[in-house]
Amino acid sequence: MSRIGKKPIDIPAGVKVDVAGKTVNVEGKLGKLNFTFRPEMDVKVQDGLVVVERQDEERFSKAIHGLTRSLIANMVIGVSEGYEKKIEVYGVGYGAVVQGQTLTITCGKSHPEILDIPVGVTIDIQTPQARGDTDPAKFTVKGIDKQAVGEFAAKCRRTRPPEPYKGKGVRYADEYVRRKVGKAFAGGGA
Repeated sequence: MSRIGKKPIDIPAGVKVDVAGKTVNVEGKLGKLNFTFRPEMDVKVQDGLVVVERQDEERFSKAIHGLTRSLIANMVIGVSEGYEKKIEVYGVGYGAVVQGQTLTITCGKSHPEILDIPVGVTIDIQTPQARGDTDPAKFTVKGIDKQAVGEFAAKCRRTRPPEPYKGKGVRYADEYVRRKVGKAFAGGGA
């Protein structure tokens, strides 16, 4: 029994959902997305709702029932509201710059990390350079595809994950970094 799979998806105003064969097309004010679902599923649009049903009671069908519903719901939210991940870069001299379709992250390595920005994802930089250990460089990854936004944000974080002693590195804005106390100097006597 999939509790998530049984829930119908509300279609907000300004969003158009169309099912053609085994493909769901979702169009809204921010763009278009499409998804080809598995043959074990049936997707219907009726009375302003999208309903996902499975054709049989096989184990695999039950497993992908909720997944299919969640992916379609994420598409509906993406074309109407969009998704964003806020990222902060902590460390003296650390920062981020967008040049064309590349994001350059300077994070204390011998070379800057250059990442290609995927199609459909935009980067909005609020603070390009970190100032000290308390005022980080900040940028936001935005887009209509939840998977693309999350994947690119994770790729940015992977360039230099936050370390626990000084907290330097690339992290999500809402991420908590558990800090450790460094080694204490045991004063010497004679």
